[in-house]
Amino acid sequence: MKLILTIIQDQDSVVLQDELTSNGFRLTKLASTGGFLRSGNTTFIIGVEDEEVEEVLGIIDDNARSRETTTRIMPGTLIPGEAFMTLPMEIVIGGATVFVLDVEEYIRF
Repeated sequence: MKLILTIIQDQDSVVLQDELTSNGFRLTKLASTGGFLRSGNTTFIIGVEDEEVEEVLGIIDDNARSRETTTRIMPGTLIPGEAFMTLPMEIVIGGATVFVLDVEEYIRF
């Protein structure tokens, strides 16, 4: 048995959750926050049999795509008295970070 931890952007979570549950996978959904952009993420905890891992990874790959966006960043140093300005920066967001872990024991009450 495997435990799949998947971290995706909030905007992808509804579609991914619907796809996983419609394919018979049970999951737990947790709200989380990204460290880089401090934006909302969703973490799914999914327990599956070893032979189901590739199917789940395929569903995640199909429904959590990365995309480019523009954000504003602060310059690294500010000199006292200078006007505060942010700089536009192109970044890639979305996609999924996935961890597949071995499960030693599974108990359901």
